[in-house]
Amino acid sequence: MSGSRKIGLLVGREESFPAAFIDEVNRRATDGVTAELCRLGGTQLDDPRQYAVIIDRISHEVPYYRGHLKYAALTGTAVINNPFWWSADEKFFGTALLARLGIAVPRTVLLPNKTYIEDITTESLRNLRYPIPWEDIADYVRFPAILKPNIGGGFKQVFKVQSLEDLWRCYDETGLQTMILQEYIEYDHYVRCICIGRREIMPIRWDPRLVWTERYIVDHQHLTPDLGARVVHDARLICETLGFDMNTVEFAIRDNVPYAIDFLNPAPDFERARIRDVYFNWVVEKMADLAINYARTAEHPPGRLRWDRFIRDVGVETP
Repeated sequence: MSGSRKIGLLVGREESFPAAFIDEVNRRATDGVTAELCRLGGTQLDDPRQYAVIIDRISHEVPYYRGHLKYAALTGTAVINNPFWWSADEKFFGTALLARLGIAVPRTVLLPNKTYIEDITTESLRNLRYPIPWEDIADYVRFPAILKPNIGGGFKQVFKVQSLEDLWRCYDETGLQTMILQEYIEYDHYVRCICIGRREIMPIRWDPRLVWTERYIVDHQHLTPDLGARVVHDARLICETLGFDMNTVEFAIRDNVPYAIDFLNPAPDFERARIRDVYFNWVVEKMADLAINYARTAEHPPGRLRWDRFIRDVGVETP
């Protein structure tokens, strides 16, 4: 297996982070570790490992990349973030998991789809209760509430609903999407944590009501020591449990309690103009630290995959 110590970067339309990260890794020249943009063009069953580490910023939008990253993991590449878990994650499961960890979360209900593909008939849905018990659901979640997709992000198809009639109207627009209905937390303060390596947590004052370019607010005194410690603890526990090395976690704070609102952002926004210079420079430094350590095998990524042991048993080298 290749002994390459190259770090590859898979990116989309972002501009500032890729160049700054590659320059930072190559400037350090640590034990022969280098960084570059990945170059992919068809993946064969016997392709050798090309990169020690790949940082994935775009496979949620380019399916070929996701398939390649799963193969790269098989060859021993450390992929940030784990492409298998990223393919499987969903908001309802994550919320239920966090609740069992003792983290405050909004009351949440997973809803049946509004519509299905053509081959799904009434016989296919005989296990579903009909009609949906909307009154019971509303009594549990209470209004106002947020209706949003169980999988996906980017604030697409997200509705704030105030009543059953409002909920039905918005639900009728959701088509094939599987949705969740979630208690709306009337917050006193909002925090977005940038999380690197499951250990490095930067809690940032963030205002989702502002335009994207104004949402990150540089304010290093926006949390009391006790509340700041709890936010960092909860964000770290979330990332440790999910195994995400690159993530953002959002907390809506009500009555001094941080509710985890959004915690599945495996390709978080790292654009300098939006996250501000001070946080951008921190991200570049911490991401370089993490990727270089993985490339040097100074530490292993979370969630080592189960086939590692079987590959070793038949004599194939793994890093």
